[in-house]
Amino acid sequence: MQGENLRGIILGVAQVLKHRVFSEFARLVSEPGFFLSTTAMYSTSKHFLGQGPHGFHKIFYREWGSAGNGEVLMCVHGFTRNGSDFNYLASAMSDVYRVVCPDMAGRGQSDWLPKAEYGYPLYLADAAALMARLNAKSLDWIGTSMGGFMGMMLAAQPNTPIRRLVLNDVGPVVFGSTMREIASVCGNNERFPSFDEAVAYIKSVYHMWGQLPHAQWIDVAKNSVRELGDGSYALAYDPALIAPLKDNPAAIQDVAIWPIYESIQIPMLLLHGTESTVLTAEVVEEMKRRNRHLEVVEVPGVGHAPSLMVDEHVRIIRDWLWLLK
Repeated sequence: MQGENLRGIILGVAQVLKHRVFSEFARLVSEPGFFLSTTAMYSTSKHFLGQGPHGFHKIFYREWGSAGNGEVLMCVHGFTRNGSDFNYLASAMSDVYRVVCPDMAGRGQSDWLPKAEYGYPLYLADAAALMARLNAKSLDWIGTSMGGFMGMMLAAQPNTPIRRLVLNDVGPVVFGSTMREIASVCGNNERFPSFDEAVAYIKSVYHMWGQLPHAQWIDVAKNSVRELGDGSYALAYDPALIAPLKDNPAAIQDVAIWPIYESIQIPMLLLHGTESTVLTAEVVEEMKRRNRHLEVVEVPGVGHAPSLMVDEHVRIIRDWLWLLK
């Protein structure tokens, strides 16, 4: 009888301790910066040579985590952005993935090209070359805006190496109004006399990403501008990227790749900023209807596109990828 009482006491204490341990873990996970503070790693800078119509060009990329890890995650940025946008996410995911974040041609630290070469055929060829270089049998892909558009086109191909696709506020439709806005806001050869002015510009243009600490905006700005010889700053992309849109804005029409999207046969996760004007609620509903492999998570209070620089965004992606392992 005494033995049974002792056993009951021990079990009761164990349950209390178990509850406290899990409660403490839940509290820690919910704290801002948890994923970055517990998994933070440094990236390695690398590059390879892609080939275009007029010769070879350098494609720069950052790699996080172990180079020997067979679990590969490729993260591809938006139209005028670069791979540094994924620094927070990549660091947080590098405990389980080898994370690769390229700067597509004309952005960041990759080569600038003649304007006629810029376009999806070149971007897709460079992405395929990078995937081959990584020597991975399969990989997961996270794409913001243009990067998601690329991901859909590659995921729809026969024998695609893409295993799972995360779309960050992008669907199979790009509205002409969106491209005209890009033509208006971007590619204007902006110059900033001081870095502080560059930070203010970046914060105003990308405010739709959501609330970020000022220190984080400083980090975003550092990777969004390049210092010129006179000490001023310019944006870290080739203005020629925008030239085709500026040539005749009135002629720009909607672009839709519904047949490509419908042919994708892998799991997809869509993060949709509820305030986004780039990806409307109507398009999201149509995406659900046209492909049963899509799961949607609404990100409240955010436009185009969720920054992927806060723990909640990281948690959404980690949980989804983990469940599908």
